[in-house]
Formats: sequence, structure tokens, C-alpha cells
Amino acid sequence: MLLGTRPAAGRFLRPSQTYTWSMRLRISRSNIHTDGRNRASNLWTPTLRVPKQAAQAETDINDWFIRAGLYRKAYSGIFHMLPLGLRVQDKLERLIDRHMQSVGASKISLSSISSQELWEQSGRLTKGSEVFRFQDRKEFKFLLAPTHEEEITALAGSLTASYRDLPLRVYQISRKYRDEARPRQGLLRGREFIMKDLYTFDFTVEEALKTYELVKSAYTRLFDELKLPYLTAAADSGNMGGSLSHEFHFPSPRGEDTVVSCSNCDSVYNEELADGKALASGTSAESTPGFDVSEKSEETNARVSTGLWMAISKDRKTLIRSWYPKFTVEDGVTDPVRRQVNSHAVKSIANAAGIDIDISIKNPLEQWAARANSKASSHGSTEKTRVVDMYDNLVHAYTRPPRRMLQEAGCAVENLRFTRLDTFPGTSNRLNLVNVLDGDQCPKCTQGKLKTHTAIELGHTFHLGTRYSEVLQATVKREDNKSVPMQMGCHGIGVSRMIAAVADCLVDNKGLNWPRAIAPFEVAIVPATDDVLADAEMVYDHLVAGADAASSTPVDAIIDDRAKNMGWKMGDADLIGYPVIVVLGRGWKEKQTLEVQCRRLGLRQDLPLDELSSVVRETLAQL
Repeated sequence: MLLGTRPAAGRFLRPSQTYTWSMRLRISRSNIHTDGRNRASNLWTPTLRVPKQAAQAETDINDWFIRAGLYRKAYSGIFHMLPLGLRVQDKLERLIDRHMQSVGASKISLSSISSQELWEQSGRLTKGSEVFRFQDRKEFKFLLAPTHEEEITALAGSLTASYRDLPLRVYQISRKYRDEARPRQGLLRGREFIMKDLYTFDFTVEEALKTYELVKSAYTRLFDELKLPYLTAAADSGNMGGSLSHEFHFPSPRGEDTVVSCSNCDSVYNEELADGKALASGTSAESTPGFDVSEKSEETNARVSTGLWMAISKDRKTLIRSWYPKFTVEDGVTDPVRRQVNSHAVKSIANAAGIDIDISIKNPLEQWAARANSKASSHGSTEKTRVVDMYDNLVHAYTRPPRRMLQEAGCAVENLRFTRLDTFPGTSNRLNLVNVLDGDQCPKCTQGKLKTHTAIELGHTFHLGTRYSEVLQATVKREDNKSVPMQMGCHGIGVSRMIAAVADCLVDNKGLNWPRAIAPFEVAIVPATDDVLADAEMVYDHLVAGADAASSTPVDAIIDDRAKNMGWKMGDADLIGYPVIVVLGRGWKEKQTLEVQCRRLGLRQDLPLDELSSVVRETLAQL
């Protein structure tokens, strides 16, 4: 079968780009060796050759992974991991194992099949839940678990009787499943993925918070080992529940999260945490820069232009109209700066006002008007449909709520009930409805400037409290024999998405570039010709045996002993992204010197064998 053909529905071996791929697979297989050395000839590495122009224009990390022979796409959002990719995954899992064991966690393996009934008990299984559901032959309802809070809570609750059995810390690294509506970006947003879950159970809130900080510190040490820039951000707990959570992010233009940091203080948070409160409190509308919004048109003055953003409540009874500064002029800046509504801020304000809104509806006015009109036409109906107007602190509120757009939607305004919100419910704080822009004032310290980062979320820590233990009756008995729910924590790391995110941070126009901690092999030994293969084996043994007495850790090396020319093998080494490459070329034949390369550090050095081990180890220590 030729590369690029379609062997089965939904299966593609070729990446998404439209350029023509070479039909030649970069695979070389010689006789299998059983001497215990890592050899490229023994490893299935189906790398791909593409035209030079296409390779230099490569931007999708998914395509780089396919070219480097790490995996192949099976179906939409589902991938087969190949030997090189699996080595990366195994190393990352061993790294995680070490740091989870440092907090006293025991490793377990929970079933990927979970009960729908259990999820209904916790309240997390709804009509729109992104889970794969099925029934067995006895019509018992199951699902493929996207996470395991329900299962571990039920299990721990059945096996833990007394407060003396706590604390309990257990973790797993397992396959998870999500019926993702739009899988994208390879491993970053798939339908099947590898996750690490750590679940903690404590007796008191104080003990649970100590455990939380212990785990958060372990996460910090783990991410530090990758030697890549990352952000630790305060986060929204979302449908996981609980009152405390943090996220670990890699800054990346491919990210789907926006993280905000301050130039002066330690404030770092996910934009989803926006609470809708303006920086200053007690400010009157009359003293705020702005103007009355107009029903006729979007007017503009020297400071602000007003926009309108709408949403409706989940019961479709309430229309939310959010009036915000669409453009603002910053001090010393000539051109107006465009603003966008932060829907999470609007949702926070609505929740405080007792309104549960649905921010996903694309045509809220039409859907709300349809219900309002149907209720108005119902004989004997006295219920008035509600309109809530929210005003950002930079926009003056209407004296009377605007009605024209509602009339144009066919609504009888006399049947509507209007509510005005220009302060946060229960406080004197004016409202802040817009997303943060670079240079905004920090609301925490008021001295620093805010900066936004597009980022990929890789890890998340949650203090769940009794969110699951209470509803699933996971209790322990106190000294007085009274049963109380356990205090829970949940701490996850996206293993498969971290592989993609790390690679995406370091990829260049030649190929992947792995950090030492998770590289498929740390060093590739490349003999230029077959007549120096025995010498390459000697160099391999020199490195792997830990010739440097100062280090007891052997180097993880591989010999590229395939029957290919030097250029081919060097191209493969760059494409796969080995941190260090040792070449036995002309220098070895003429002067018994080895060429050591590290693309990431810009290193290219000739040195004798007796210096090789120390230089390689010093280089790897920087990666």
C-alpha cells in the first residue's frame, strides 16, 4: 500500500498538509542483533522524507511527529504510538512516578469502564456530556471514563472505615476517553489520551490543604526537570467542583487558555477566573470616562466606544445584555485598543445575581425572543420575561432600558421585566466585563502591569473538599464514632498532551528537539561508514558504562547502524531530535577524534574519546 492512500474509513497515514510526500519510507532494516546494545537497525522507525521546501515550512507538531516516526493517526483524534513515541511516553511516565512517590502516593490501575449510574449520582452526567456511552448485553449502562473521581471515591469509601486510615494518596497513569466534538492538533486535543490522576483523601480541611501544597510543590519540581519555561496559574475549578485549584501551563501560540501575569507581584491566573469586579469600588457612573450608549448607532468619543454582548439563561427566561467599552484609548497611545467581553466575568456576575447563564448559545436574542413571544401568546400567562442589563464601569448606564432591539425581535415590551446591574451584586464594586489587555493595571498590587500569555494546560491541581465524598457517601468514623465525609483532592497531568506540548516548544525547521528527561534516546552515535561500526560499538560501551567516575548514571544511547549513507542518518537524527549526536566521520579515521553536536545549544566540537563522556554529560545536564 502506498503512503497517502486511504486504507479504511477515517484512517490516514499522511499529515494534513497538501504538499506531495515522497513515496519513499525512511526505513532500513538489517539483521536483528541481540547483544543488548540499542541499535537503530533493531528499532521500527518509519520516518518520512518530504520535499525540502515543505519541511522548512512545517508548522504542525502533529506532522512533525508523523515524519519523525513517533506515531500514526488511526482515526479522528485517535493515534497508534510507535516505538520512538512510546519511549518518550515511558520516560515521562517514569518521571511522573518518581515525583508521585515523593509525596507517598501508591500506584493503582482503575478500569477504563465506569458506571453511568455513578456519574448520575455525582451530577456530572448530562445530555451534553462528552463521554462515550454504551450498554452491555444485559442493558447495564456504562461509559468509557474521561476521569475517575466517581470510581475512586466509591472504591476508597468502601475500603476506608476510620480516620486512622487516612491520609490516603493513590495515583494512576491510564488511558482516558472523551467524545470530543472537534479533535484537533494531534495529541493536544484527542478522543483517547493518557492521563495521570492523583487522588488524595484526608480527615480534615487543614490536612487536605497541607496535602494540596505538598502535591503542588511536587508538580513544580517535576516541571522544573524539563528545563522549559512554564506558568503556574490560579484557576477556575469548573465542573470538577471545589474551591481551590491551580494550573500548570506552557506558553504556546497553539494554546487554548489565556493566562494573565503581573510584572510586579506574584499574581498569575487563568482568564477564566475573572469575577466581573472592577479595580476600584464605590465609583459613580457620572465620574467614569464614557458616555450614554445610543440605540441609534455606536458613537465614539475621545475615550471609549460601546459594544453590546448578549447571552441567555439556561432556562431561556432571562436575556443578559452586557454593555462594554469596545475600544479604549490608553495613555500615550494614539490608536484605540479593541476590547472583547470576558464571558466568564459576565457569568460570575450573573451567578451572583442568581442567574445560571449559557454562554455557548450563538443566537441568544433570537432564542430568548422566541420563548418570550410564545409565553406572551399563552392565554392567562402573567409571568414576565426578564431582561438584565449589565454595564461595564467605563460605560454610562441608560436612564431607561433600551427597548428598540427587543421590539424589532417581535417582543411586547410591556410584558418584559427589566433589571439594571452596574455594581456587583451585594457589593459597591463597579463591573469589569472585558478581557485583560497587555499593560492593564494589576488589580492585586495596583502597581504592576498585566501581561497575557496564550498557553497549553498540562497539569491541574484541585482541592475538591467533599464535592464527591458527600454525594457518594465516602465517609470515615471519627473518635466519637460519628461518620464524616472525607476531604478529597484531585491532581492531574496530561501525559500525551505534554509530549506534544514539549515537542512544540522546541521544534525547529530541522526537526524535533527533546529535553534530556524525556528524549527517546539521549545520544545518537552515527558511524559514517560500515568499516567504523565496531568503533561505534566501542564508543557506545564507553558512554553507557558510565566511564565518568563522577556519575553513576549511564547515558541512554543508540547506534545508528543502518545501511544508509551519512547524510541520510544525520537527517534522521535531526528529525527525531536526539539531544546529542556523536559522529564517527573523517576526524575519527584521520585523528581519532569524535564530533559532538547539540543543535539546541549550538554545539559542534571535535574531541578525543577520553574526553567524550564528561563533555556529553555536561551537555546533557544543560538539557
